[in-house]
Amino acid sequence: MTGSNSLRVSPIGDFSAELTVPGDKSISHRSAIIAGLSNGACHIRNYLPSEDCLNTLRAMESLGVNCDYLETNEHGPIEVIVHGRGMQLVPPSGPIDCGNSGTGMRLLAGVLAGQEFGCTLTGDESLSSRPMGRIMRPLERMGARIEGMGMNEGCAPLVFHGGLLEPIHYVMPMASAQVKSAILLAGLFAKGRTTVEQPAETRDHTERMLARFRVRTVRNGNEITIYGGQVPEAIDIDVPGDISSAAFWIVAAAAKRNSKLLIRNVGLNPTRTALLNVLLRMGARIKDTIRTSGEKEEPSGNLEVGGGTLSGTEIREDEIPNLIDEIPVLAVAGALAGGTMTIRNAAELRVKETDRIRAVVDNLRAMGADVTEHDDGMSVIGGNRLRGATLDCSGDHRIAMAFAIAGLFAEGETVIQNTKCIATSYPGFEGDLKRICDKQK
Repeated sequence: MTGSNSLRVSPIGDFSAELTVPGDKSISHRSAIIAGLSNGACHIRNYLPSEDCLNTLRAMESLGVNCDYLETNEHGPIEVIVHGRGMQLVPPSGPIDCGNSGTGMRLLAGVLAGQEFGCTLTGDESLSSRPMGRIMRPLERMGARIEGMGMNEGCAPLVFHGGLLEPIHYVMPMASAQVKSAILLAGLFAKGRTTVEQPAETRDHTERMLARFRVRTVRNGNEITIYGGQVPEAIDIDVPGDISSAAFWIVAAAAKRNSKLLIRNVGLNPTRTALLNVLLRMGARIKDTIRTSGEKEEPSGNLEVGGGTLSGTEIREDEIPNLIDEIPVLAVAGALAGGTMTIRNAAELRVKETDRIRAVVDNLRAMGADVTEHDDGMSVIGGNRLRGATLDCSGDHRIAMAFAIAGLFAEGETVIQNTKCIATSYPGFEGDLKRICDKQK
């Protein structure tokens, strides 16, 4: 099924399987950071041992946070006690490497903006090409002194010169949970009341987690306010499975007639389930069982998916911010459906780990799909039989996994090259892919 840096996928028939997916990537990042700022020991279970999240954990350790690794698997720690420093971080001995993680870099930027010491955030070649101006501008308005030292303006390495922050009211020009989170974290270190106004609902993991750590925030419509000077109170955290990782198997089961899939203990936060709404419009048979949770808790539960026939749909503009990571595999679903799948208002995809619009269009065409590229998305006309092909995922984990799913439906063998990147978000993907293939009826 695999080479040294490639994935080989063959078509399968209908299957019946049960899976759990690794811990949620967004929640794992935030748990490491906020626990590190807390006033005591925080026990984190089901931490995601992906390269991205491990880099965030190492970043907090470099800032003086001690961590005890209670349980590890073949990929890294999954159960950790993080000993918070009560908002009193220390200067790192050198640059902090965020690897490939835009989430890690942007959230850490919010924390580092409020420190009196200097620090540098670096990343790999891909991350160093991604725009950071969207977080630099509001943080600089708060008084942070940041330099983007990359090849392109506003790109990493980011050099923080240290200083004191002032609260602001910031109206975000575009919906971004990462920008919102960076400002809220910086607001913890500012004196007074910092408010972020978002143009549309975005992932609310940061607000929920701050509330669980007993940090006071106030929500008024699309405005979120945080009060500086608070110290998060240590708690224990159980990270649910990542629905963005589950998305690949959900699409595979929904599009494979007579298949059955049960995914246990997956996150069902309503700001993350736009994927399910789109698939339900396409005719997917999905049933969720949500465990009751309070406003501060992360909803989670089980998902049951039954295979059938899908029809194309239009993804609405207001849905894009909350399923930006799932669009590549939804485009694959569109190729497997009848009718047309239309994806617009998604220009953000061009500045991810790679230009995801171009990568999806090129790879779908290589597999025989009828797809039209737009500046801000694509239109996919389903119905063409996919054929196996040799594809380059451009070092992008979500492209690699999306086309592994496409390969399950294609004639002949599909070879996806440069797939080491999958470890940035879903270590164990290949094992779960084999598990699905072994469960053919």
